[in-house]
Amino acid sequence: MESFKVPLWKKYTLTIAEASEYFNIGEKKLRQLVQENSTSDFILNNGVKILIKRIKFEAYLDGVYSI
Repeated sequence: MESFKVPLWKKYTLTIAEASEYFNIGEKKLRQLVQENSTSDFILNNGVKILIKRIKFEAYLDGVYSI
């Protein structure tokens, strides 16, 4: 059976590794951003797994000058 894989640009949430690939930001930097913005609405915690809400994170990046 062939597995279906959703393209990154269509996913609602991204793992740190996927977000790193999609946004061209290192995983270490993404983890730092998550830690510094732990109450932001672009973060979703699924147990111990951190997920980034793609569209909300895009909006966050649109509003900052540097990361």
